[in-house]
Amino acid sequence: MGSGTNIVDIAAVVICLTAACSYINYRWLRLPQVVGIMLLALLLSVSVAGLGIVMPSIRGAFQNWVGQIEFDQTLMHGMLSFLLFAGALRVNLEDLLSRKYTIGFLATFGVMLSTVLVGSGMYFVARWLELGLSYKSCLLFGALISPTDPIAVLGLLRSVGAPKSLEIKITGESLFNDGVGVVVFLILLEAVTGEKPLALTHAGWLFVEEALGGVAFGWLVGWLAYRALRSVDHYPVEALITLALVLGGYTLAGVLHVSGPIAMVVAGLLIGNHGRQFAMSVQTREHLDTFWELVDEILNAVLFLLIGLEILVIPFSRSLIGAGLAAIPIVLTARWISTAIPILVLRRWRRLTPGAIPILTWGGLRGGISIALALSLPIGELRDRLVGMTYLVVLFSVLVQGLTLRAVAQRVLGDRIKRRQAFIATYPQREHSTPHPNE
Repeated sequence: MGSGTNIVDIAAVVICLTAACSYINYRWLRLPQVVGIMLLALLLSVSVAGLGIVMPSIRGAFQNWVGQIEFDQTLMHGMLSFLLFAGALRVNLEDLLSRKYTIGFLATFGVMLSTVLVGSGMYFVARWLELGLSYKSCLLFGALISPTDPIAVLGLLRSVGAPKSLEIKITGESLFNDGVGVVVFLILLEAVTGEKPLALTHAGWLFVEEALGGVAFGWLVGWLAYRALRSVDHYPVEALITLALVLGGYTLAGVLHVSGPIAMVVAGLLIGNHGRQFAMSVQTREHLDTFWELVDEILNAVLFLLIGLEILVIPFSRSLIGAGLAAIPIVLTARWISTAIPILVLRRWRRLTPGAIPILTWGGLRGGISIALALSLPIGELRDRLVGMTYLVVLFSVLVQGLTLRAVAQRVLGDRIKRRQAFIATYPQREHSTPHPNE
């Protein structure tokens, strides 16, 4: 933030805009919340830009205000730890472990393969449009655009009665691929800036240090929080312990140079499963679930509002718009290939969920983390170009893929949804305890 910036004033305006967009969407648009909020914020930004033609001072003031928010810092060093912990807190570890190989392959091999495919495709586009991007820079774009955001997807899939196995795959992959994507991004960023050469040994060691270090650190701080939760039975204190776990744990992970996102996922899984079962009373579980669900909903609403507003501070050009539009089919194709290969390889040992590949492909929405990573680049021409391309991909992803996923899911899954709905109607008590036998 700038020296003259009042953080409280900025937060007040952001919350008021988020509340207004949420209200308008709930009352009239009836779109999935994050999609509706982002669309309304985008319309607000376009309106300000249009008004700026006749009143440049208004556009300038609004751009200055949006620029002061520092989106990358707000997300990467503020909101992301809460979002990942809250998401992991609600995941059943047994369900996750039952599909650990599929999720593991998608979140590691899938992200790295997607990075290479997107980077290679964009290198040819960049040469054709004479953007002056090196192959390493295109790989950097591939790394930041590969992590997926499941927020809008999961609500839509549940509303159409999609198989639970698909929900688990999407949730599990998205929880871990954020951390893996950030690690791959950092490795490539060192190579692009010349800080470190792109050597396999260095990249492998950094990956082990960040990713496996994040797992170990997340388990350690999660276990310490679990022991503290087990020793008390007072939900206000226990809520503070979980807040301290997220804020303190994420900050300390950065100091130790291990992956904070992965650490928060591991800590959230431990508290949400082992901690929920052995360290919390029924009353505490209810209060903590409500508290973290509310935190998750509010922060996601704020995040997508900021994405919609960010268009005002992104420098676009004709060639940059062309590159961003070309990136959309390249990213989708890379997502399809990097999803299909792990699933088809593993089907020799695991039963393939019908419709998994097209749903995972079209449901692989890109969100705030991709924009935040792009904005975290050093100020310069490379940053401007990658930010512009990233924003257009995210825009298409949320508005087009997010709004059409319901129709795609109904078309692809078809009879399977009907069988699941009939199963739930016949055995409602088994919906949350055991999966459908055909899943």
